[in-house]
Amino acid sequence: MRSAALSVERMNKAAIARIKRIAWNTVHRWLERAAIWCRRFNNQKIKRLSVVELQADEIKTIVGSMEEPIWIFAVIEVWSRLWPSTVVGKRSYQNTLALFRNVSSRMTLEQIPLIVTDGFGFYEKVVGRVFGPECLYGRVIKTRRNDRIVKVERRAVLWDGWRLEQAVQDSEDSVKLNTSFVERMNLTIRQGSAYLGRRTICHARWKKQLEDHLELFRCYYNFVRPHRALKFGREVRTPATQAGLTRRRLTLREIFSSRMVFRGRRMFYSRSSTQSRPSAQVPAKCLWRLSHT
Repeated sequence: MRSAALSVERMNKAAIARIKRIAWNTVHRWLERAAIWCRRFNNQKIKRLSVVELQADEIKTIVGSMEEPIWIFAVIEVWSRLWPSTVVGKRSYQNTLALFRNVSSRMTLEQIPLIVTDGFGFYEKVVGRVFGPECLYGRVIKTRRNDRIVKVERRAVLWDGWRLEQAVQDSEDSVKLNTSFVERMNLTIRQGSAYLGRRTICHARWKKQLEDHLELFRCYYNFVRPHRALKFGREVRTPATQAGLTRRRLTLREIFSSRMVFRGRRMFYSRSSTQSRPSAQVPAKCLWRLSHT
């Protein structure tokens, strides 16, 4: 657990091995097991989300050879700051579709979400395919010159005037179309991963290493790490607590010693474990998405 905690605070495996006075291979094996458990924990816990506003973006990095870049697709649920899904791969239509299908499978059908992305071309096709033409989708296109933003355009792509205005009013965080929350999360991801530091020699050698570390960090970000934007008096909540997935902040020890027992692809629960929440009822007015998933 200590090795996992150091890993998500931007410490590479060699440094962890020196601090713990153990072999690099031992640290690598421990983090592999931690990533497997966190991936299963994420898949089990991040379900039935009530989504008001989504923002999506990509992070560019390298794996193995520096000649070919790889992209990390990330999406954030703005109200709770939850990071529900991520995909690693080429900046392609298939990976964009995989990201939004995964997010869609974790949502309830209570309302139509407001979705905002950057100007990447495949987002419009994928959002229309996954959520249907009734969804609310906007783009924020930034023009850069000499590494400075000189122009910002906001375009409502799939929208209905009064519904878009109502969605912005329902959002407690956004007063206009923006991608500031997912961009801030991208910075948090970079700060928490030794693989993603700029001008570093610690980049991942294989794609699977990067995917495993992101699953570990996503679990830590959602369930363990308090979010400063979610401070209510003396209480500072985690994104999972704000989203209603947990009642309190968890620890890595609790996650790794969870009562959920995994056997292959089937999942069993002990009788003493907490009962799962009842499945969400689908209102008749929310059948807009069923034919598009």
